[in-house]
Amino acid sequence: MPAPLSRIPAGALVSALLAAAFCVQAGAALRPHVPLLLTATVVSLAVEGVLFRWQRVVLTAFAKAHADITVRHVLRDLLLVVALLRLGEQQEPLYTPLVGGLLAFYALHCAIQAVSVLVRRTRTLPVVTRNIDASALRLSAAPPVLLRRPGPRLVLFGLPATAGLLTTAATGDPRCAALGVALSLGLAVLGLADLLARLLPGRRPVGEREALEWLDAWLAEYRPTAGLYFSGGVSSAYQANMWLEPLAKLEGRPLIVLRERFMVQKIAPTDVPILCLPKVSTLMRLEESSLQVLIHPSNSGKTSQVLRIPTLKHTFVNHGESDKLSSCNPYAKAYDEVWVAGPAARERYAYAEVGVEDKDVVEIGRPQLDGVRPYQGPPSGPWTTVLYAPTWEGWDGNPGNTSVIEAGENVVRALLADPGVRVLYKPHPLTGSVDPRAGAADQRIRELIRAANRERAVPRPRDTAELAALTRELDRLTTLAGRPGADQVERMLVQSAPEPGRAEAVARATAAWEEAYWASLPEGEHQVVVDARPTLYSCFNQADLLISDVSSVISDFLASGKPYAVANTSGLAEDVYRKTFPTVRAATVLTPDAAGVPELLDAVRHPEEDELADARAELKRHLLGPDEPTSQERFNRAVRELCSAALAHRARMEERLAEEVPTEIPDQRRSATPPQRAHP
Repeated sequence: MPAPLSRIPAGALVSALLAAAFCVQAGAALRPHVPLLLTATVVSLAVEGVLFRWQRVVLTAFAKAHADITVRHVLRDLLLVVALLRLGEQQEPLYTPLVGGLLAFYALHCAIQAVSVLVRRTRTLPVVTRNIDASALRLSAAPPVLLRRPGPRLVLFGLPATAGLLTTAATGDPRCAALGVALSLGLAVLGLADLLARLLPGRRPVGEREALEWLDAWLAEYRPTAGLYFSGGVSSAYQANMWLEPLAKLEGRPLIVLRERFMVQKIAPTDVPILCLPKVSTLMRLEESSLQVLIHPSNSGKTSQVLRIPTLKHTFVNHGESDKLSSCNPYAKAYDEVWVAGPAARERYAYAEVGVEDKDVVEIGRPQLDGVRPYQGPPSGPWTTVLYAPTWEGWDGNPGNTSVIEAGENVVRALLADPGVRVLYKPHPLTGSVDPRAGAADQRIRELIRAANRERAVPRPRDTAELAALTRELDRLTTLAGRPGADQVERMLVQSAPEPGRAEAVARATAAWEEAYWASLPEGEHQVVVDARPTLYSCFNQADLLISDVSSVISDFLASGKPYAVANTSGLAEDVYRKTFPTVRAATVLTPDAAGVPELLDAVRHPEEDELADARAELKRHLLGPDEPTSQERFNRAVRELCSAALAHRARMEERLAEEVPTEIPDQRRSATPPQRAHP
């Protein structure tokens, strides 16, 4: 039995409609049948518009099958020419110039594409910047998007020719086709002229040599001291963004060094200068700069390249700490120092025996947690807010990585069964990316929460006008300058310097938005939090209790001093589980059936029944270090000390080089005695 249309993917339906339109157009052209020809051609053009607007995945599939927009458009025009020849066999000589004009148009289309590639190459500089005045590189606005995208350009520039051919097929007047082809040719000529003008010496950016000379001059003028080095994929920018505020508060002149061009736009708003150096040869120019320290929040394949610079000291700060083995990666021994939050991480490295010596471990706390509010006592209102923030399933298939699969639904059901609980569910963004069972469980949990909201008599939402205004303001502040069609060179021009005080304005706007967001929610309504806003730390401040898995979420939540629980899906006995994972030491351990949730909620509401308060305070010191001095102060001190070590090392190397006496290597061709030929 055929599947109903509602179950067929939209992309498949649109693809089938386009294929049918071409088949009908071919039949109508060969017969010929003018009404059918007109209808099929119009339908195929309309479907092309639908594909470009809503079904880009289908366009990619067509391109892989060598049926891209160029092939489809040529085929469409070819069928129209065939129809004209069939309709006016006596007028064939009149149509010959039209065919020649079409061929010229397609030749110009190819020429435009070739020149656009040349323009793109001249606008691909060896360095990409943000928050830096790089106008000396002769930066300019990008060519129109239409000239850089062959598919949309061909459809739009070729539309007059296609419309003219259709009109001629309907009326028999060749002048309509001639006018359409002439318009298409004119558009193509104008586009080609625009691109050619951008290749003139005065219109294109400087060459690679001049760009590198500018980079050296800028480094000499700015004289950076410490920098953040980051390389990663599209979804990994959060690992660098969490260190932007601590970096901006450093003494000296901080710098952000990136390796992927796309990452320049992924970094959150900051006043710190950003340099993207894609090539290794360009990266090595940092050796001659004043830069002394590079801070690494993650490991990547390109990390080894920057570690080759002998004048720099490198430290690994990670993007979060947990009891998982990933927090003790053996690659950490490649750095000069490893900066951790507190004594627990120091012990973790010693226990893991991955080659990191204790003298190279420095405790700096977690500067990002300064905004996490401390424990204010038991819930004072009618609702106990519980944050369930499980982590994802990980790459190793360990059942203890995430509680979503085995315990998630049980935990949420147990929470929803208490009429005084408000649930905040914030799953990890990668949930379900490895194990489909985790994704399916995540969807079932969301449906449980939606069903509970339908059953609960939730008051009407409060006025959201203020939230909408704050959202627009925050979007304005956090949206990087530049029009949608800008390329890297144009963005370098318009993002040459941040607005004065922009970072502080973003912080104030974010705080105001978060306050308005939580105030706008219907009282007691459960929430599924999956967007970038509100942040995890904002959810911390709303929660009276956290339920999570063994991850950095627990370590960060401990900064609040509030109660927390961990769902044990590892299969280990509770005593072994606590011993294996120190972050569980002060937690309530839940079994997969979530049987202990009612008792846990009682302890949250009645602090006198909370037997783990002292253990949490001790574990907080163990994981995050002391409250005084602050984490930012310890971070600053660690940077100063490592900068001093880098300068001392550089001075010793220069002194040794100055003391060395060059040894002359004899030239064998001049000093060697020629061999004597033996006499016969």
